[in-house]
Amino acid sequence: MTWEDLDAHLDRVPGTVSAYVGRLDAPPSWTRHADAAHYAASTMKVAVLVALHRAAEAGTLELDGDVPVVNEFDSAQPGAPRFSCAPHYDNDDAVWERVGGSAPLRWLAERMIVRSSNLATNLLIGQVGLPAVAEVWALAGARHSVTGRGIEDFAARDAGITNAVTAADLAALLGALATGAATPGRLASPAGCADMLDVLLAQEHREDLAAGLPEGTRIAHKNGWVRGVRHGAGVVLPDDAPPYVIAVCTTTDLADGGTGGEEVEDDACLLIAHISAQVWAARHRL
Repeated sequence: MTWEDLDAHLDRVPGTVSAYVGRLDAPPSWTRHADAAHYAASTMKVAVLVALHRAAEAGTLELDGDVPVVNEFDSAQPGAPRFSCAPHYDNDDAVWERVGGSAPLRWLAERMIVRSSNLATNLLIGQVGLPAVAEVWALAGARHSVTGRGIEDFAARDAGITNAVTAADLAALLGALATGAATPGRLASPAGCADMLDVLLAQEHREDLAAGLPEGTRIAHKNGWVRGVRHGAGVVLPDDAPPYVIAVCTTTDLADGGTGGEEVEDDACLLIAHISAQVWAARHRL
């Protein structure tokens, strides 16, 4: 299948399907509506992860230090009451089991990525601050993505404060992590970037991008989903070809979004897996 064939196939999908595919530190091989803004869902958690590691490298936070596990957070909307997360809307009971106690920042960061814990995400945003997350996007070269609020901050949402991403910006962020692990990068030290990639490689939600790859293929990735939205972005590390970055964002009727906070394999998952498989087949030509 050519890129033109893939575009023609996606033209028939109702809604917006965006994509960015290419080798690291090289122009993209294929893009599709790569600068179209989508609601971020959980993909913004990668920027929170980077902000945490940057704070640790600056000496303002200790990754192995414990912080209280609470369920009450400051809203991004000035003057709004504090907000809480709903347990049934989360994907990780392990963090909720620690409410009222404490947990290391490093562990919370891992749960935020590998299980996509919303509670862990809000705890980490409370530690690093939203301006630090915005700085990560800027340093990665993102042009349109914003992380304006925590998860389930409905007062901020109703005031128009949102979290948005584009396929191009997600590719820039993941690509910067991958290249920074080999050479000094703008986001963190090589060791810090490598640590973050290890967390992303341990991703347990593998129903979209990873599902389109041969079993055992390494992919450092993060996905996100709510009803009507399904995204996947990551760096694929083939054994027989150079690494490449792939980001697919979908705002369509295909994404079920799950129920009770649980992910489901829906038609949007299958679509992203199909795109991932087509890119894998072209990996030697990227």
